[in-house]
Amino acid sequence: MTKSNVGFIGLGLMGQGMAANILKKGWPLFVMAHRNRAPVDALVSGGAKEASSPREMAGECDIIVLCVTGSPEVLSVVEGPDGIASAGKPVTIVDCSTSDPSVTTKLAKDLSGKGVTLVDAPLSRTPADAAAGTLDVMVGGAEEDVRRVWPVLECFAGRIVHTGPTGTGHTMKLLNNFVSMGYAALYSEALMLGRKAGLTPEVFDSVIRGGRMDCPFYQTFFRWVLERDPNAHKFAIRNAFKDMSYLAAFANACGAANPMGAAVRNSFAQAVGAGRGEDYVPMLSDFVAEANGIK
Repeated sequence: MTKSNVGFIGLGLMGQGMAANILKKGWPLFVMAHRNRAPVDALVSGGAKEASSPREMAGECDIIVLCVTGSPEVLSVVEGPDGIASAGKPVTIVDCSTSDPSVTTKLAKDLSGKGVTLVDAPLSRTPADAAAGTLDVMVGGAEEDVRRVWPVLECFAGRIVHTGPTGTGHTMKLLNNFVSMGYAALYSEALMLGRKAGLTPEVFDSVIRGGRMDCPFYQTFFRWVLERDPNAHKFAIRNAFKDMSYLAAFANACGAANPMGAAVRNSFAQAVGAGRGEDYVPMLSDFVAEANGIK
């Protein structure tokens, strides 16, 4: 099978591992630099080609994977003056960012008239999984479009779930992050209350670990709490706050009460407001402790 040219925009913590796996699996790869040239240089040295703009990349590629921060960045890359759509040729965009579903569905409709297809394929798990090619992917799009990009997704995914039409992947991602960030907020508050009562994190862990409330997310979170491993879960608190803000907008659009979501969002909002947005999610436990007078 002749493999299509694949473009990749967004070589951050997740993207660099994903792109490396696409290249390793034999796909012709085009990449683009943003702030950090190191991932671009590493990929180019391995055989990738560098594009100077999204428009130039679209001229060379049939499929372009985006792994940027959120909807504003996606719109800039796609619809900007030198964006993907300005190339004026058919291309399939695979948006692996955590974006606002309402923006995704509108963008897909706008692009369809220009011959550009948008598939949303947000991710779950960590940068280590991106490098290992074992991410979870939730993909939204028409059957034919999903089939076309599936082999590319398989380069960096251990599990792929087709969630439905375009937009449902980003909706499912928000729900996934709601659950995981909800746990992060719960763990942080429970640890703080435990310390107030004289219970150490080690005692807390000895009860939870191996029990019914244990899970891989818990274990990742506690690699920071107990071992102070800064690489345990490299997902910034500011991004968690952004995702919970998207969830709040989604709930408002649905006319749904979302009190638990508001509580989780506020946990991260307080940390961001205190200047801790660049900390990683497990470090929320430190912020909540310190806010309550505990080191």
